[in-house]
Amino acid sequence: MKIATIGTGPIVDKFLSALNEIEEATCEAIYSRKEETAKPLAEKFNVQTIYTDLDKLYADPNVNFVYIASPNSLHYDQAYQALQNGKNVICEKPFTSTVQELESLISLAKQKNLLLFEAITTIHLPNYQLIKENINKLGQIKFIQCNYSQYSSKYNALLRGETPNVFNPKFSGGALTDINIYNLHFVMNLFGTPQTVQYKANKHPNGIDTSGILLLEYPNFIGECVGCKDTNSLNFVLIQGEKGYLHVEHGANGCRKVILHLEDKEVELNAQTEMNALYYEMLAFNKIYQSKDLKKCYELLDYSHSVIQVLEAARKDAGITFDADLLEIKSS
Repeated sequence: MKIATIGTGPIVDKFLSALNEIEEATCEAIYSRKEETAKPLAEKFNVQTIYTDLDKLYADPNVNFVYIASPNSLHYDQAYQALQNGKNVICEKPFTSTVQELESLISLAKQKNLLLFEAITTIHLPNYQLIKENINKLGQIKFIQCNYSQYSSKYNALLRGETPNVFNPKFSGGALTDINIYNLHFVMNLFGTPQTVQYKANKHPNGIDTSGILLLEYPNFIGECVGCKDTNSLNFVLIQGEKGYLHVEHGANGCRKVILHLEDKEVELNAQTEMNALYYEMLAFNKIYQSKDLKKCYELLDYSHSVIQVLEAARKDAGITFDADLLEIKSS
């Protein structure tokens, strides 16, 4: 994997740190609108090429993967252009702003026999796999609670009257797409698409959600997903069954500590040795790339598509509109 990155935020630093642990993967280039914002990352990770022109990045013959970590609303166009130029794509969550955008990308990727991945750490974590292997011990599931709340460093700016990207409908921001999506992936990768979806949100006057509760109704149980960027909380997941419960400490995004409670027994489940959660998704993506397993990639895309459908339905249930809802979709 010869990767170029788009974006210079903290997640890119974390991504490049994970990439350093993957033997067959290298970072060939970093893109930023301004060279000076890319320089610290390039120097830290010994990357020789910096681009300030995306067309030049897409044309680079040394690059066969593009990792996209730009504001949410830019994901679709940047991924589309990368695919059009024959590059495989890893795109940060949320994959796209709308279902239509993702369907366009999936169609183009398949047309060109390219790999397209959503970078959602949770579903690739070893401890998440342990949850899947042990969840049947809980008996009939009756209730799930997820809370992932993190007071945003940008929230004070919002209170001052500014509009940071993460709280801007123009950039497809908000608590649901930025933070509650981890909870949604946690539940849906275990149990599939819910029968009904409701989203109740605390909204800023600009229409964006700063926090909210997502209710997922399944045939035999209810899932409750809380995501807040305007407050902190004790982050956790609780899966409650008739024979016991499973507790994920610190929230769905890292699955750092998993405790299985059965009657009077308590068992800790742990198979994670790496602190950087992005390492495990990169391990999975590299394995698919090295084995040329397009089938596995497209299975993941089908799953991501189902998540984006629920995400969009939840957003619309709360009356949250993005600028992207009105944009014309490209034809592949």
